[in-house]
Amino acid sequence: MSRAENSVLFRPFRLKGLELQNRIVMAPMTRLFAPEGVPGEANAAYYRRRAEREVGLILSEGTVIDRPTSRNEPTIPFFHGDAALAGWKQVIDAVHEAGGRMGPQIWHTGSIPGMTGWQPETPIESPSGLLAPEAPRGEAMSEEAIADTVAAFAKAAVEARKLGFDTLELHGAHGYLIDQFFWSGTNGRTDRYGGATIRERSRFAAEVVAAVRRAVGDDFPIILRVSQWKQQDYAARLAETPELMTDWLAPLVEAGVDILHCSQRRFWEPEFPEIDGENGLNFAGWAKKLTGAATISVGSVGLSGDMVATFNGEGADSTGIAPLIARMERDEFDLIAVGRALLSDPDWVVKVKAGDHENLKGFDRAALAELV
Repeated sequence: MSRAENSVLFRPFRLKGLELQNRIVMAPMTRLFAPEGVPGEANAAYYRRRAEREVGLILSEGTVIDRPTSRNEPTIPFFHGDAALAGWKQVIDAVHEAGGRMGPQIWHTGSIPGMTGWQPETPIESPSGLLAPEAPRGEAMSEEAIADTVAAFAKAAVEARKLGFDTLELHGAHGYLIDQFFWSGTNGRTDRYGGATIRERSRFAAEVVAAVRRAVGDDFPIILRVSQWKQQDYAARLAETPELMTDWLAPLVEAGVDILHCSQRRFWEPEFPEIDGENGLNFAGWAKKLTGAATISVGSVGLSGDMVATFNGEGADSTGIAPLIARMERDEFDLIAVGRALLSDPDWVVKVKAGDHENLKGFDRAALAELV
């Protein structure tokens, strides 16, 4: 594929104070390289390399709010405390010096366990003390804990703006805390944060978004990552119809979300094929159509299989670029996020821009053990 055929990926993008040189986003990816929660020089260099190599927008690994059990691994970075915030200042300064744009992904892991078996010293919190349907883990949050958590998200947002980040992303996907409120399988509450409908169960997320919007002002872009699937259940769906998707997402846009980051396992799969066919709109396409918000699509870009299969050794595949180009040319979504492909190959963007697909590096699991 030639440079001219790739040109849709390299159009500038502007929303409020966010100005990007192209439409490519580095997806957030947990890295576990922040001892005691503090990012250091290696983290700054890792992100700077992507900025130098023309990634339009970098979204950081998940970085957690100031709650006792907001992380599930000891080397996930904090987004609170003087030492961690100084580390993030080093990161954003390095990215800006390289001409890049960046936002932190603000996170609370809820009741999902980590990969190493590490356990926090304080009780795990979630909407109903569940990891999945009929799978208890942790304690149900009190309304006081919910209020404190909303405030912690807003406080992190204030810090993101003060440090000089260009945007921020709230992690509301993949079965973590915000998503656990969305999902009936983990939210059995009978107060105002629960309910039989997705609109009712979206109240917590809407309160977080509204608090963040008040904290950062009207001109600072807010991104929210959402997904139908969960780590606990890849087949889970919060919205089986466009009407239910509107009930879910429209209140969040009304609360202050500017960009919906719509995560699906394979970006090329239609969200509602029974309505618009096998080449129909994907998740991000429907979210944009239904809410009017800008959207980021993500899901196995540049991989020969989906993002789960990459852990079994599957690697890069330039044939996946053609359907991406086709969808972007019809303005189905505004931005495309790239995860594993960028993790192993910091030069992925410049290679795609030059049409140099032959030299795209395959994803290597060994890259997870270092900051390439």
